[in-house]
Amino acid sequence: MPLNPELPDGWHFVHLDATTSTMNDLRQPALMARPEPFVLLSADYQTAGRGQRGTHWEADAGANLLFGILCRPTFLRADRQFFLSEVQALAVAEAVDEVTGVAVCVKWPNDIYVADRKLCGMLLEHDLSGTQIATTITGVGLNVNQPLFRSDAPNPVSLRLILGCDTDRALLLSRIAHRFHALYAALRSGRDADIHAAYLARLYRREGLHRYADASGEFSARFVNVSPSGLLLLRDDSGGEREYAFKEVRFVL
Repeated sequence: MPLNPELPDGWHFVHLDATTSTMNDLRQPALMARPEPFVLLSADYQTAGRGQRGTHWEADAGANLLFGILCRPTFLRADRQFFLSEVQALAVAEAVDEVTGVAVCVKWPNDIYVADRKLCGMLLEHDLSGTQIATTITGVGLNVNQPLFRSDAPNPVSLRLILGCDTDRALLLSRIAHRFHALYAALRSGRDADIHAAYLARLYRREGLHRYADASGEFSARFVNVSPSGLLLLRDDSGGEREYAFKEVRFVL
């Protein structure tokens, strides 16, 4: 059944039965030229959905939420683009909490986790104009009503597996769009500190000593901070501080 979410004012919506990638579709000239501030494109099935680190995102047709958002955050400098990652991650996390009551956290930089299992992954692409961001396209895969995972992904989970029942996909997508709209407006009005605080409060492994691995091997460390540019700062068990960009460190599960 095609999705028909209720969306905030200023959103253009496209739904496809199947596509290669929602992020690729959002780059079509007709959609890039839309006058609305936001374009939301969803699909029931992706044949080439992308996960992080070049992996494939497994999703049964019609069971999950596979979508992307196109926006033009020209007010934001390129060196502050990570705030958009925080906005998208918080929009999903807060909507899942609201609709299902499932408590979720954000695994740096922007995966959505329930305990130690991955519920949602997302990617962001930015086009720059000088020092400013011209266009941002997000791509989100959220496991909603999938009852079984067949790939060798180590820790996937869906809302169906957690709750034991299906979740209204259109309602959930609607709430994600509304939360994204509100958080984006907050960012545009200069409330980036509030957004960052909310992001930090939701972080996976926010407290305590945990195992990580980098190019030198495994180590134990505590979370310290995430910089405005998205760098993860850890303090290892010998007291030394370590700073990492995405893909430079791995969470040992």
